[in-house]
Amino acid sequence: MQFSLEQRTANLSVGEFADFTLGPHDTGGGPHGIWRAQLGQHWHNELRARAEYAGSADGTPRTVAQFEVPVEGRLVHRGWTFTLAGRIDQLVAGTLREIKTVTRPLPADEAALRAGYPGYFLQLAAYAVLQRTAGTPPARAELVFVETTTGLSQSVALTPFDEALVYHQLDAIVEFFQLRLRDTARRRSLTFHAAFSELRAGQENIQAELAAALGSTSLVFFEAPTGYGKTGCMLEFALGQLRSGRFGRLIWLTGKSTGQLQTIHTLQRMTAGAHLATWQVRNKGEHCVNHTFHCVRDACGFLKDCGERWPQSGLARFYLDEAQPHDLDTLRAAGREAHVCPYEITRAALAFNDVWIGDFNYVFAPDNRGLFFDQPGFDPRETLLVIDEAHNLPARVADAYSHTARVDDARALHAALGHEHAPAPLLLAIEEWARLLDTLAPTEMLEPAIEADVRGQTERLAEMVATQQLDYAMLGPHFSAQLWRFPAFAEFMAGTALKKLLWAPRAGELAFTCLDAAPVIGETLRGFGGAVLMSATLQPFANFSTACGVTDGAPVLAVTPWREGAYDVAVDVRVDTTFRQRAGHHATTARTVELMHAAAGRCLAIFFPSYAYAETVMRTLGGSGSALRAAVQPRLPDLAAQAAWVVESLKRTDALFLVLGSSFAESIDLLGGLVTHAMVVGPALPEVNAVQKARMAALAEAGRDEAFRRVYQVPGLQKVNQALGRLVRAPGQHAKVLLHCRRFADEGYASLLARDYRSGREITDDSDLRAWLRS
Repeated sequence: MQFSLEQRTANLSVGEFADFTLGPHDTGGGPHGIWRAQLGQHWHNELRARAEYAGSADGTPRTVAQFEVPVEGRLVHRGWTFTLAGRIDQLVAGTLREIKTVTRPLPADEAALRAGYPGYFLQLAAYAVLQRTAGTPPARAELVFVETTTGLSQSVALTPFDEALVYHQLDAIVEFFQLRLRDTARRRSLTFHAAFSELRAGQENIQAELAAALGSTSLVFFEAPTGYGKTGCMLEFALGQLRSGRFGRLIWLTGKSTGQLQTIHTLQRMTAGAHLATWQVRNKGEHCVNHTFHCVRDACGFLKDCGERWPQSGLARFYLDEAQPHDLDTLRAAGREAHVCPYEITRAALAFNDVWIGDFNYVFAPDNRGLFFDQPGFDPRETLLVIDEAHNLPARVADAYSHTARVDDARALHAALGHEHAPAPLLLAIEEWARLLDTLAPTEMLEPAIEADVRGQTERLAEMVATQQLDYAMLGPHFSAQLWRFPAFAEFMAGTALKKLLWAPRAGELAFTCLDAAPVIGETLRGFGGAVLMSATLQPFANFSTACGVTDGAPVLAVTPWREGAYDVAVDVRVDTTFRQRAGHHATTARTVELMHAAAGRCLAIFFPSYAYAETVMRTLGGSGSALRAAVQPRLPDLAAQAAWVVESLKRTDALFLVLGSSFAESIDLLGGLVTHAMVVGPALPEVNAVQKARMAALAEAGRDEAFRRVYQVPGLQKVNQALGRLVRAPGQHAKVLLHCRRFADEGYASLLARDYRSGREITDDSDLRAWLRS
């Protein structure tokens, strides 16, 4: 839908017009994919042939039938001019005929069809009104419902009341436009405070630099170290862009809930005394008010028929009243009282907010992006997209396009379908799928014959899931979700845009792994009017650009004079921490930890590539009779619990053993000023497995050294840079860092360290270490 609030005009397809709603709407509740569309096209073609040849005595087509007839016209309503366009399926002897495929059994009660598919009737009514407005009223208009599995059809005639509903729908769209005019006025009059009352050294010119970069290109890479104030600086810039009218919306993405909360807190502080409509989007599970989380519409009393309850629920206050609180507890309480899913409140209110804050998935994951992209009036070309912690984006998007299937799940699904008396063809197909998975032995790549079998079975199952009439309410959320994965499996197999790997990490388990999501990341980024990707560790920019599928990003590097000399770094060439050699150096590593603690006189941080490595050195310390109190980071579920552990451990232990790449190393900003000595035990290269080997093979043309750099060294050193950045977060803080592995002295590794962590000093023996610790 394209519209101009200034000109009071709107252009939209008849389908968009019919589907428009300001309240909850059925987003499908199940499988989507090309198979449903293909089957619908099959029945369209079948009914077209019947119409062409109906009444023909000699086998030649009739000439009175027209198909896919373009219909376009203008409707003026309450001062707005609407241009609607579409194609009616059939025009036969003055009768408009629209064909819709359904999975429910036919014939059905007409009232049930009207209640179940109101958008279909509204779409046909819009065609009829457009024809009538153009002076060519149809003699009749009818919907033809076709049952997908049998081809049985049922016709329902349009009534004058259906045509009257077209103007009711126009009222709803005009109401939406009036609210958007309100939102535009609010943004234009926005007042806000500067992010910082006093600028830190290096922040003086950042607003001008960001403006210049985004003025020259639509994509900016903003790199600034932890503690610089990226969030505040970027918010100040973004709010100015909203107020100027360059962008009509800000989408702020970050993969951590703590980052989202920090953004909201900063926004509230900067806009105190003003109003900026901001909505933090939490996941469906957090919204859910059922005793068990599930999203099977017919099985959830808060979802089923919630659209009918919405008009009298009073929940429109969440977008009509700008002062209405909408924290998660308020949403859950309101949804429970109105018997409407709280997530549907978020979906309905989101379009009227200036700032959307959420996870990467709402823009980049195929299963989640509909919440943003299907919002009425949403236009990415008028949106500023900000991605925080953007160094994680390529891996997160690749994960969103990856899947796993397990034989135990398939067997359980087969049993559940049998219990619910599912159609025999579906039961047989699931049984065959379970047998295929059961034959899989661990392998780094499937044989072509097995891959072809996977392709055929997933395609067949995807088509069945999309067309079979199943009682998902009785089947339950767990098994329904398993069935709905088959279209995703089949799309993975059929797709050609992404580099992918089909392999078996263990017996009976099939992994559909996306190796490189760059094409879809780049396509998405290019759709936005402006995008700023920011992090403390984006460099090397060439590699990051390639991983994001773009070539035209403008880098903005923050200046931080207060970090000059804050790090005293040495490279310990006494040890080799590669997987094959590290066992011979465990005693040296343990002894070095003790020497570091003795020099620090307080708790120090030791960063390891893995839990196993940290635990081995812990045992080595214990076996040597050391009195050092060390603690390995626990496997805790959330950042709050992790932060609490860090605070307590800093008081009670001598050394924190942390794992590079984990939330403890990359998400907890508590070490700055409290930890003055740290040690990095190796560069944390990714595990050598089938996925990394496949990525190496995909980069064979670049040469082995360059492939190794991209696949192993860049992500490994990025984890090191992330961890060390949290040791100095403010002026006056200092850190003494020992890079404990001779690989750090190699130029291939050293060049990937951030400038502050590069050192010419090497530790060749114990005396060197003691001298450096004393210096």
